[in-house]
Amino acid sequence: MSNLVMHRGIAPHRIGAMILRYWYLLISSWPRLLELLYWPALQIVTWGLLQNYIVQNAGFFARAGGALIGAVILWDILFRGQLGFSISFLEEMWARNLGNLMMSPLKPIEFLISLMIMSLIRLAIGVIPMTLLAMIFFDFNFYGIGLPLIAFFCNLIFTSWSVGIFASGLVLRNGLGAESIVWTLMFAVMPLACIYYPVSVLPAWLQHVAWMLPPTYVFEGMRSLLIDQVFRADLMVEALAINAVLFAASFAIFLALLRAAKRHGSLLGGGE
Repeated sequence: MSNLVMHRGIAPHRIGAMILRYWYLLISSWPRLLELLYWPALQIVTWGLLQNYIVQNAGFFARAGGALIGAVILWDILFRGQLGFSISFLEEMWARNLGNLMMSPLKPIEFLISLMIMSLIRLAIGVIPMTLLAMIFFDFNFYGIGLPLIAFFCNLIFTSWSVGIFASGLVLRNGLGAESIVWTLMFAVMPLACIYYPVSVLPAWLQHVAWMLPPTYVFEGMRSLLIDQVFRADLMVEALAINAVLFAASFAIFLALLRAAKRHGSLLGGGE
């Protein structure tokens, strides 16, 4: 009976095998590990120095405390969560191995779960040193945010996975010629997510668009917590509801694009 359930359902051992494959690939290449550490460290130092300058010259940001550094770290969670997912997917495209995986017993949901777990591993390698640098050099304890940090993180990682699944589906169907989507799609969200400024800065008509994006609620909630010392649970619940819709839609789109890729034979061609 257990074998029948595993055959028809999700098999943990297949997910574990995929995770192990990506883990060995990651630790076997020091440039991959260096890239995970380099950019977060560079960002926190650059923006931390800017934060120090603003604190010395602007009363508002002095009251805001580490709002700018907090925004940088949260943005990196969002961006690197998506990038960690997509890079593991692109590894299969570059190796022309996707066709082999799709012909194996591995199910699409198992493949996506393995990519999600690898994105968390990559994210931890890059972001944890980033938070320690913020603590040591700029006296900002990111973990001091407390329990609200869990709500911030969960909403951001769900958004990053939704974007990663959607972008991977586009590359799957259109080939590596669409690879640039993986690197640039999240930056299209950046101005509307209101990372470094409140939603009220946007034109009135654009504010409605911004409130359709879950990260907007997270960054507004972060500023409310650090500046006004108020945790907006309502914002987190709304963000979670939108994330649920986006995640389901991205998964459905990925499956549709996967079927289209199979019909057109692009899997066997390595996505070209």
